[in-house]
Formats: sequence, C-alpha cells, structure tokens
Amino acid sequence: MCTVSFLPANNGYYITSNRDEKNIRLPALLPQTYVVNGKKLLFPRDGDAGGSWIGINESGNAAVLLNGGFIKHVETPPYRKSRGLIFIEILSAESPLDSFLTTDLFGIQPFTLVLLSQTNLYECCWDGSRKHTRVLSQEQPHIWSSVTLYEPAVIAKRKYWFAEWLKQYPAPSMEDILLFHRFAGDGDPVNDIRMNRDNQMLTVSITSMEIHPLTGKMTYFDLLANRNNQSLLPFTLQSVSS
Repeated sequence: MCTVSFLPANNGYYITSNRDEKNIRLPALLPQTYVVNGKKLLFPRDGDAGGSWIGINESGNAAVLLNGGFIKHVETPPYRKSRGLIFIEILSAESPLDSFLTTDLFGIQPFTLVLLSQTNLYECCWDGSRKHTRVLSQEQPHIWSSVTLYEPAVIAKRKYWFAEWLKQYPAPSMEDILLFHRFAGDGDPVNDIRMNRDNQMLTVSITSMEIHPLTGKMTYFDLLANRNNQSLLPFTLQSVSS
C-alpha cells in the first residue's frame, strides 16, 4: 500500500502497487471476485482485518490505497475501522468518488485513495480531519509513495527514478512496469521501490491492474510465498456504455 504508479496504456491504463508491510502480519489471500453491496469486486484480501488495498469493480472503476495523507501522522489508536475495510466500502459503491465524499471518516487513520472512475483519475486524501480531492490527467504517468514510510527527499528521488525509467520505456507494457516495481532504485534496500528494512518492514507483494473498456485484469505477485496469480473481471454492458 506504499508505492503506486499510474500509466496510460494502449486503449487502457495500468495501475501498479507495491505493498510494504510488517512481517508479523498474516499473508493476504490471492485475488478473488467477491460480491459486495450487490456489485462484483476483484481484490486480494488482507489476512488480518479482511480489507484490501487494491481492486476493480464490475463497473470499470479501479482504486488503490496508500497509508497516510500529505504528511506523516502520529498514530492514535484505537481506530473505528481499518482503512482496508473502508476501501472495500468505497469501491463497492455505485459511485466510488461520491462514496469517498459522503462516508464518515472520523476515527479512521489518514489515507490516500487513487481512483480511476471510467476515464477520470482522482487523488482522494483523508488527512485525519478533512477530505481533499484532486483531478489528475489520465493521459500522464503518475507515481506516489506513502508519507508514512518515505521522507520528502526520498519521495522526490523515487519520482526521479520513475521519470528516468519512462525515458527508456515511453510505451511500457505491464511486464515493463512490473519490472520497475521490482527492481528500480539505487541499491539501497531501505528506500528502493521494492524495499526491505531488516526483514521487519518489507515489500510483500506487487499487484498490477490492466484496465480496458470491456475488462479488468489483475496480476498479483506474492513475493514472500513466491507465487503469482492472474484474474479477470468482465465489466457490465451498462458500465461500458455509460
């Protein structure tokens, strides 16, 4: 939930996420299709709280969650509900953007939600006291790093790596972006895109979503168990025509 990239692709989009977590957490379940609030959702499920951090719904919406808002916050548990469960509630709504704007988030830890809704791209941030929404260009690449794990100078360095990589791969494939998320950096495991901090906090999985007009494809790599999974979610005709 801590490094996310967005790339426009041929007749679609790639959204890729590295999940950096403490090694004491239970492993996530492989992506499956679930029915939530009457809507089909494809997502991997967190082994502890049962929520998720990345997913696609049958209306063609895709979203990914990062921990934290604009600045690193001080944790003040207990919290009312996990961010991963809030994520599923938002993604299962008829309009995920409206759901973010109307859901009561007081008592929830700060988070940033990257949301692709049809052909609109939004950055939705809950800073612990206020909601912020920004419209981004879906025709330009973007990268985010969680403020809870990475200092501003490191976030800027990671944006530089991404920009330099794009010069070499101006029209990247899913395989290309997965390699970036696995190997990019300068050899410092503390802050490389795939990070490892003394095996206590490390990148445990990489997930990439390929969003096209008629279907969503999710590729999931469990780095700890060394297993991968690919899943498809066809979009409803109503969502395609809307």
